[in-house]
Amino acid sequence: MALGRAWSVAVSGVDGQVVEIEADIGRGLPGVTMVGLPDTALQESRDRVRAAVSNSGAAWPDSKVVLALSPATLPKVGSVYDVGLACAVLNAADVVPLDLLEKTVLLGELALDGRLRPIRGVLPAVVTAMNHGWRRVVVPTATMIEAALVGGIEIYGADTLADLVRWLQGDGALERPGERRAPPRAVRGDLSEVVGQYEARRALEVAAAGAHHLMLTGPPGIGKTMLAQRLPGILPVLTEKHALEVTAIHSVAGTLTADRPLVTEPPFIAPHHTASVSSLIGGGTGMAKPGAVSRAHRGILFLDEVAEMGTKTLEALRTPLEDGEVRIARRDGVARYPARFQLVLAANPCPCAPARDADCVCTPTARRRYLGRLSGPLLDRVDLRIRMESVATSALMDETGESTDDVRARVANARDAARQRWAEFGWSTNAEVPGPALRQKFRLPPAALRPVERALRKGAITARGADRALRVAWSLADLAGAASPSEVHVATALQFRDRGLV
Repeated sequence: MALGRAWSVAVSGVDGQVVEIEADIGRGLPGVTMVGLPDTALQESRDRVRAAVSNSGAAWPDSKVVLALSPATLPKVGSVYDVGLACAVLNAADVVPLDLLEKTVLLGELALDGRLRPIRGVLPAVVTAMNHGWRRVVVPTATMIEAALVGGIEIYGADTLADLVRWLQGDGALERPGERRAPPRAVRGDLSEVVGQYEARRALEVAAAGAHHLMLTGPPGIGKTMLAQRLPGILPVLTEKHALEVTAIHSVAGTLTADRPLVTEPPFIAPHHTASVSSLIGGGTGMAKPGAVSRAHRGILFLDEVAEMGTKTLEALRTPLEDGEVRIARRDGVARYPARFQLVLAANPCPCAPARDADCVCTPTARRRYLGRLSGPLLDRVDLRIRMESVATSALMDETGESTDDVRARVANARDAARQRWAEFGWSTNAEVPGPALRQKFRLPPAALRPVERALRKGAITARGADRALRVAWSLADLAGAASPSEVHVATALQFRDRGLV
């Protein structure tokens, strides 16, 4: 009887856990038994691994093989364990020694001819290995650049199982990642292409400065989608910490590309208005996959034609908007995904959506019912609401607005001011500041709070709405270069909350 070991990583959401793989070659009829709560894809790996070992020049044991994955109570999902399973069997058969194997985490799916295929979730798996004190990780060469985003651990890339076996035997070398280069900013439409709409452009700048949620309403063809698509261009690039967070989510979702393995810019996610709750929040069989709200983490979630979306789908947004993450319970466990995004909504004022209000043929009841799908609790979480009007002919032909670069510079200055102010508390944007901090430690003078007090007495806003208005007021002050919001800033913030709905 012979026993071999190897190690891999199980990824759940963006978290992971190191998995020990044991292979026992004992007496009995030839066959492979796998224990440790494997899913269907992992059960099928028995045949993939056996064919890959045989086609790589090694002999598969001609006796009973038992494969165990620990912790035994943790569900194992996917094909990430293929390389570890093969090396555990080869270690038990004395083909590869334990010297390098016991200090290395192995990740990758095996093809029948022994090639290492890329897998999802490499980045969070490597982060898990590093956090658990492992010295090196071997990944498929195609995902080596992604794995190299994590510092403090040695990354090796293998093309085939035969190359990996020779390296473990000390007879060959594996590829190492080269120097990482930051990709250039993606080419996006310029804000100067949006003519007129001064108020909406101003709201877009305020939303970018404080990471506030925004709603745009108005007839079709006036620039709602154009404005939303240009919001990522005026946002600053992601910090290294946030870039790794976002890249880890996109790694699990399988949306990373070879030319941009690191997400350095705020993502822009725009699901169709027929999207289901699962596609928006996340889900799927087995372990839940990230949805649109998580793929938009640290970026923009744009919901066009939001009044056409289902009520249940929209109400599912309330929890991630408040908590900044989603927790999805499925058969194989609970997956946690970050979901701190900026929500941008766009809608027509009524079902018929005429170019001019005078041409509307909808009844008052139909108009109320149309936007009534957006519940009060959801709208209360939207900080800026803008009603856009048609642009005059002279503005359409002659006017040229500010460019993206000009607006981005002001937004960057405002974000820097907010970051310095909230740094000791762990917040980076005004939208993240909790209400008690705004009302107690950073309480404004009584004169500045008068507009909020009047609105509360009239019942025009809720307590949550008052807190959100104060956050917008801080963003207005940052854009103006003021040390703290004045009464004018607070009044302007309240006006932004009153606009946009019919």
